[in-house]
Amino acid sequence: MRARVGNWLIVEGSTDESPRRQGQIVVVDHADGSPPFWVRWLDDDHTSLVFPGPDARVEAHPVHARLGSPAVAGSPAPSHGTS
Repeated sequence: MRARVGNWLIVEGSTDESPRRQGQIVVVDHADGSPPFWVRWLDDDHTSLVFPGPDARVEAHPVHARLGSPAVAGSPAPSHGTS
């Protein structure tokens, strides 16, 4: 796994109770882009040092929620047109 500052770390949830997390990579300490990465998470704006596991991947852009899946943490709830 290799990353650059500005890439997104996507960590898939393993259960319905642990939804996908997304964070922007803000620091890459190694010149070759290898982990660990400093990541600012979308769901709580917290920055942490991450050693990605097998459920993580690096993307150039944030990932949108899949149809039928739980909402992505930190994204607004869908509107159903009711007031």
